[in-house]
Amino acid sequence: MLNIVILAAGMGKRMQSDLPKVLHPIAGKPMLEHVLGTAQALSPQQVVVVVGHGAEQVQTRYPAQAGLVFALQSPQHGTGHAVQQAVPALLDDGSAQDATLVLYGDVPMVQAATLERLLQARGNGVAVLTEFLGDPTGYGRIVRGDDGTVQRIVEHKDASETERAINEVNTGILVAPTAKLKDWLNRIDNNNAQGEYYLTDIIALAVADGVPVQAAQAHAAWETLGVNSRIQQAQLERLWQAELARRQLEQGVTLADPSRFDQRGDLQCGRDVYIDVGCIFEGTVVLGDGVHVGPHSVLKDVVVEDGVRIEAYCHLQQAQIGVEAKVGPYARLRPGTQLGAQAHVGNFVEIKNAIFGTGSKANHLAYVGDADIGERVNIGAGTITCNYDGANKYRTVIEDDVFIGSDTQLVAPVRVGKGATIGAGTTLTKDAPAEQLTLSRTHQRSIEAWRRPVKKT
Repeated sequence: MLNIVILAAGMGKRMQSDLPKVLHPIAGKPMLEHVLGTAQALSPQQVVVVVGHGAEQVQTRYPAQAGLVFALQSPQHGTGHAVQQAVPALLDDGSAQDATLVLYGDVPMVQAATLERLLQARGNGVAVLTEFLGDPTGYGRIVRGDDGTVQRIVEHKDASETERAINEVNTGILVAPTAKLKDWLNRIDNNNAQGEYYLTDIIALAVADGVPVQAAQAHAAWETLGVNSRIQQAQLERLWQAELARRQLEQGVTLADPSRFDQRGDLQCGRDVYIDVGCIFEGTVVLGDGVHVGPHSVLKDVVVEDGVRIEAYCHLQQAQIGVEAKVGPYARLRPGTQLGAQAHVGNFVEIKNAIFGTGSKANHLAYVGDADIGERVNIGAGTITCNYDGANKYRTVIEDDVFIGSDTQLVAPVRVGKGATIGAGTTLTKDAPAEQLTLSRTHQRSIEAWRRPVKKT
């Protein structure tokens, strides 16, 4: 039986923010959400989040549910005191296999594979996740015995000169038998420089009780980095983005510049995908084979089918793009947009909640909202669907093979029949019949005696 305790009670004073530290984002998600996702990957029976500062905000963002409970630490008297608050919620049948894993809400990027190695290393005893640093200043040191086993952890402020020379440090992450952990937590004290109850003091107690203490290391150094300031947040963001870029490159994606790539969700790419600089991917994005994404484009919750070309500076959200369609540059596809195969959406075109049929085109300066566009339709520059009357929205239907002239307003609800042509400058308020030319214009006239106004002196 596995319990996971996530410590998330800290104020994060150095963040200079009203937002609780664990809700600050890395790669588009709050740090705590990263840790919760990793925790769930280990299939625990119980996850206990210890909250303190900003507790209400944290609990509102992540409401308690089956397998997830909250414990309040107020006031905060150290990591040992924090875990003590979680004790009543820990599941325990008394067996040596029962374990409690302690994680931190501000150490967001530790990976499930690393934690699985830590769980395996403990056997039926205790295991701590450690790191070797060139400059260990400020970190708790791992003190080993003559036989190489972990004997205790000493905080930097309490360490002797000899102990400060040790470069193996404590990351704070550890796993221990649940029943024994409860006992050790009752035995720790705050007789130290900080006047706090250190979770790390259980290591010496475990050794005194004859419980073996093992150590394991993370796959990568960035997994154990904590965030206590905006600077550290920015540094970890870039480290994690570099890792995500590396993973995409290994899958065969071409990144014009891996250092100018931002993935803030789940990005799935087919073969021979090309991503130019400055692109941002949010939510769940699927790119099919041969997709080209131009520079500085933003894609959020989008499915892009094979052979699509997205030019520079496009913004796509909750849209589906058909095979070999072309989008942009400077196009915006809003939620509910479905582009058919080989459709063209050009510069400064906005589409919202519309079906845009196979081979249809709106190459520049148009707005298509709440519309059903058939196949092979041409929409001229300056065309808009007038879908909103100030209170309700209505749909425009344009059937196959329609030609819409420039500067046309289609006042919904309205239907344009198959093969119709709408003359430039038309304001369409009634249905246009199929295969006919429909237009609305005043007669052109010239006024001979008219003079342009001049500025008064």
